[in-house]
Amino acid sequence: MLATKIVSEDGISYNLTPLGYVVLIAVVIVVLAVGFIVKDKKTHSVKRLVTSAMAIALATLTSFITIFKMPMGGSVTLFSMLFIVLIGYWYGISAGMTASIAYGVLQLIVNPYIISLPQMFLDYIFAFGALGLSGIFANSKNGLVKGYIAGIAGRFFFSFLSGWIFFAVYTPEFFNSAVLYSLAYNAAYIGAEGIITIIVIMLPPVKKAILYVKQTSNE
Repeated sequence: MLATKIVSEDGISYNLTPLGYVVLIAVVIVVLAVGFIVKDKKTHSVKRLVTSAMAIALATLTSFITIFKMPMGGSVTLFSMLFIVLIGYWYGISAGMTASIAYGVLQLIVNPYIISLPQMFLDYIFAFGALGLSGIFANSKNGLVKGYIAGIAGRFFFSFLSGWIFFAVYTPEFFNSAVLYSLAYNAAYIGAEGIITIIVIMLPPVKKAILYVKQTSNE
């Protein structure tokens, strides 16, 4: 079995078994290998693989450094989404999606909350995977800001769907709408981190450093 069922007052959830963790780790390795090694070596070099792995590691580390946490999941972190968005900005949509999906699997390993398979995919694979949409703007003027907005907008969309579909029962009475509650709830933490991050990445020294990494890692 990959997960064990837990029944509590809050409902039914699942915890991964040791075998489940092994399977997910194997998936991360396979996803990264397919995205960075099997492809053309000129486009997906070892240098890019190493840089992306470091960015994923930093994203995972900073996801534990929270400014504040929401009561039912979600938090404002120390720029964790930025590190995943950067991979798409540096290397394009293919690398960005590969890394962001791998990151979603890692989040499922380190911080799982599963009530059903569809909810798991929405909250982890699709929501975090959407951060890779930043790659669409890899070669665009102000591509990092545009890519970051696209990435967190994608994450917000899937997190909103999950909240609306699977967590509607927790909607407070004063909202009187699961849709509005999910919109407000997910916008609170994703939007807050997004605004803070955009301000930081628009600072000239930060922009210069990120562009330098992009240029050197693509040589």
